[in-house]
Amino acid sequence: MHKIFSVLMAMLLLLSTISWTVEKHLCMGRVIDVALFDHAEDCGMMTGLSSWQDTPSVNSVCCNDEAFTMQGQDDLTHNLSKLDFSQQILLVSFASTYLGLFENSVEKNTLFNSYPPPVLEEDLNILHQVFLI
Repeated sequence: MHKIFSVLMAMLLLLSTISWTVEKHLCMGRVIDVALFDHAEDCGMMTGLSSWQDTPSVNSVCCNDEAFTMQGQDDLTHNLSKLDFSQQILLVSFASTYLGLFENSVEKNTLFNSYPPPVLEEDLNILHQVFLI
């Protein structure tokens, strides 16, 4: 779950820093072409009308280009000095305890595979008839 959340946050950061440009080509009020990060192709009527009549009023009525640009973030640095002292203490203590939650506790089992158990000459429990109940 932690890895998925990290990947989603990285993608969100990447998408928020990119400038998005969407261009549309409209011909007689209908959308002909939509382009993302590129120029929208025209329908070809501009060249046909310009050869037929060279007035700008006819060309502007027929075809129209619209562009929408959303600027991404440029400044992603945050200054901790803008926070007062109590907020800094809260932030540092929360971050240190939150990061401590994801530490793996490792228990080391010491195995002595190279050392065999000692050889018993007599089984003392049977010899003295002492048994655990």
